[in-house]
Amino acid sequence: MREAGRLSGAIEVMEAFEAQHVPLKTCLTDWGRAHRFAGSGDRSWISSLCHDVVRRRQSLAHRMQSDSSRAACLGALRDIWAWDTERIADVAAEEPYGPGPLETHETAALEAAQPHSDSDIATQADFPAWVLPHLDIPEETLVAEGQAMAARAPVDLRVNSLKADTEKARKNLNKVNAQATDFIETALRIAPPAAHQKSPALEAMPAFAKGWIEVQDLGSQLVTLAAGNISGKQVLDYCAGAGGKTLALASLANNTGQIFAYDVEPRRLAPIFDRMRRAGTRNIQVRSPAEEATLDGLVGAMDVVFVDAPCSGSGTWRRKPDSKWRLTPEQLDRRHSQQDEALAAASQFVKSGGLLVYVTCSIISTENRARVDHFLTQNGGFTETDTLNHMQQTGLLKEYAAEQLRRHQSSQGSLQLTPYRTGTDGFFVSTLVKKG
Repeated sequence: MREAGRLSGAIEVMEAFEAQHVPLKTCLTDWGRAHRFAGSGDRSWISSLCHDVVRRRQSLAHRMQSDSSRAACLGALRDIWAWDTERIADVAAEEPYGPGPLETHETAALEAAQPHSDSDIATQADFPAWVLPHLDIPEETLVAEGQAMAARAPVDLRVNSLKADTEKARKNLNKVNAQATDFIETALRIAPPAAHQKSPALEAMPAFAKGWIEVQDLGSQLVTLAAGNISGKQVLDYCAGAGGKTLALASLANNTGQIFAYDVEPRRLAPIFDRMRRAGTRNIQVRSPAEEATLDGLVGAMDVVFVDAPCSGSGTWRRKPDSKWRLTPEQLDRRHSQQDEALAAASQFVKSGGLLVYVTCSIISTENRARVDHFLTQNGGFTETDTLNHMQQTGLLKEYAAEQLRRHQSSQGSLQLTPYRTGTDGFFVSTLVKKG
């Protein structure tokens, strides 16, 4: 396809997204099925532009003085893909594939300096206005945080220390220029792709097939370290899902002790078995609620219970930008109830002196600090501790990482990670000790 046809395709996808209120992925899949002639390069181009549009939906509408899908795509080509107005005009006007010549007001909008100061904070930050009061972000950094959240995310990798060391894995990833990170000894990072380019196909690389690496955001890796030194210990991953943090915990324990992987939804656990085999883990037991005696014998017996609670996913808005605009206050309220239930249920498995780790992939305070405070008012047998101390016990934090993270720690000891503060997805983590 020519660029004119690709641009028209992107506008069609965005029109469907705005009209149907479904995930962007669904709209892209539907468009691909209806346009079988489009090759993988065409679909990748269209997908990249659409995701960029959704990331900066509000600021693009302000820039173009229009909230139409056409205006947003044109604005994204100018501001994000760095096309000049002449190129945009030529592609748009190309017959028979382009979406049509630029209107006078569109040309004027594209050639104007990108405005910021004359728009409100929600527009500058590309956050839904209703969510601003709920964000766990200082007012003075709201715009910077929103713009960081609206940027393309890097690809982060966790080196599986059960099979490889960091330098060995890095050398095997020279083609994708994986580099060490500032925070964790066993983490690598691949810079985000340029406009219209794909992220590398890591699943096709030998290092992935051999189980040397796992794709896992650096923030996710950091909060997993909050479990502390778990060598030889009994650990329950209460909301294990597909097992990303379960595998990280198994590696952290160096295949010693026992990691129990559980999730209230059995289907979420399905991918974990293949991932365990590839990673070479020997200390994971999967406990599914579909089986009898799922967690019998574990009550009051766990050294660590890890709760990666169901949440809004607001911390991943740079990776899943469409979810930013589909979240509603009603959905957020339901998450609060689920989080309270998960914490209360998981806490019964912690032994005296044991650790309860509460994690969300969220930047919304009502899912984070508020839930911990609510739990502590209902459970006097727990006390909050210094999360960073537990992370340091693993020996995986780099020398200067603790000092940097300490700046983002609350007075109670919890941590909030964000794209602007720490260059990661948005994660919250709190560690609670059960009194003896």
